[in-house]
Amino acid sequence: MKKRSKYRPKGIILDTISYVVSGFQPLAKHKDVLINLQLKNHLALEALRLGQATKEDIDTLISAFNITEALAIQKIGDDYAKEIRKAQDALYECAKRGAGTYRFVAKGVELKAINFLMELHDAQLEASTVKDVESAINLVNKTIMQKKARPIVEKI
Repeated sequence: MKKRSKYRPKGIILDTISYVVSGFQPLAKHKDVLINLQLKNHLALEALRLGQATKEDIDTLISAFNITEALAIQKIGDDYAKEIRKAQDALYECAKRGAGTYRFVAKGVELKAINFLMELHDAQLEASTVKDVESAINLVNKTIMQKKARPIVEKI
């Protein structure tokens, strides 16, 4: 059996000029994309608030919070580092409690921290450019690939 190569070719950008120019545009200029993203995040938050959250809803919230942290590392909303950590810990505890039963219920204090972080996430998206969000996504993916992320269900 032949060993698989680790080489993966990078994607090709066909129109580099428009790609670079779109990176300088604020994300708020792309209203349809921004509204769809915010709607998805807020629906997941509402499901958590009502006690009807599924694993997909928790994954959506985790992704949003990871992007919030990555944007804060890039100096967009970095004044709220403690609040970001507090909300991530709250979501982590909520997800850990429901990991076995897939029944996710947040406590009041946890929900308050999670709500604040979702507001911060929306403000960060309004203030960031397309390039900032792409850099944040790359940072999150790199962190996960390097196994520096905290797993909810730890392997034995």
